[in-house]
Amino acid sequence: MVDVDTSSLIVRPLGPDTWPAWEALAARHNGVFGGCWCTWFHTMVSEKPRDADANHALKEQWVLAGRSHAAVVFDGDEAVAWAQYGPPAELPNIRHRKEYEEGLVSPPDYRVTCFFVDRRFRRHGVAEVALRGVVDLVAQSGGGVLEGYPHDLTGSTKKVSSSFLYSTTRSMFERVGFELERTKGEKNTVMRLVVPPA
Repeated sequence: MVDVDTSSLIVRPLGPDTWPAWEALAARHNGVFGGCWCTWFHTMVSEKPRDADANHALKEQWVLAGRSHAAVVFDGDEAVAWAQYGPPAELPNIRHRKEYEEGLVSPPDYRVTCFFVDRRFRRHGVAEVALRGVVDLVAQSGGGVLEGYPHDLTGSTKKVSSSFLYSTTRSMFERVGFELERTKGEKNTVMRLVVPPA
């Protein structure tokens, strides 16, 4: 763990210029979640490569082609966290998809699907910095309906490791201004925020 001053962190969009720093962060953590390289939400289960090297190559290809978006949090020149987001067509694979689609009234313009924070920076509010960065990037792109699927830990007495909270928590989304639309699956939610254009 390190001392973290979140006011000194900056958020930059994932792209060709930030790819090397993002790649270094993922590599420091063995490609994240067993070699996913943050590709799980990009592809349906039947299309998914089960190889870390293939996931790595796929992620790089998508980033360089502008088909993979994230708010990347930097501490100086080092990437220390990210929040992945994009339109539903870019991120079609979400947890509890069948239940989600049964209750869907109107699709969002963007969804934020997962977060990752360097283990040294966890439990300091860095994921919230990333989420606020997503909101800012969506605003800069013209705004729209932004949806997220955080875990609802309300009333839970069981401590959950931050490494398992890939979509973070309902309370964090509420602090950023999201409102609960409905639940999906056990302890999962659908939350929305209408983001005005910048």
